[in-house]
Amino acid sequence: MENIFFSDWNSVIRIIIISIFAYPALIAVLRISGKRTLSKMNSFDFIVTIAIGSILATVILNKNVALIEGVLAFGLLIFFQFLITYFAIRNKRINDLVKSTPSLMAYNGKLIKKNLYKERIGEDEIRSTLRKYGYSSLEQTSAVVLETNGNLTVIGQIPNPESKTIKELQLP
Repeated sequence: MENIFFSDWNSVIRIIIISIFAYPALIAVLRISGKRTLSKMNSFDFIVTIAIGSILATVILNKNVALIEGVLAFGLLIFFQFLITYFAIRNKRINDLVKSTPSLMAYNGKLIKKNLYKERIGEDEIRSTLRKYGYSSLEQTSAVVLETNGNLTVIGQIPNPESKTIKELQLP
């Protein structure tokens, strides 16, 4: 309990030096990997983003982790994400394993309570989303969808229920 507020200047200087090099290294690896790495696409991408932050904190604060080890960890994590997303867009089984599917929360002005309970979405969240999209009632909409990234989307009119975008929702 003796070093709770300050241990020594060496620790402080180490954190400053490692931060100066680790942060730009992370930015460089992220720029090389492309936009997809930090996109808000689904839970898989979110987990990778959290893991990257955890690695950065570990590299900066843990004296037992060298900078090169942290940079290697960044690179490997982003490389694995690249591989999984590369194969997921080419193979439906891998895609289904990694990503969720959109869920229909309301259809033709009526809530689908079973789906609300399953996805743990409250009616107040649906009403809030309706207001955000400019609707004053659920009856004015054709569908409310919980997307794979956790966002709610409101569809005013469904002109073609046979379109691929709508068919994947498994309309009742």
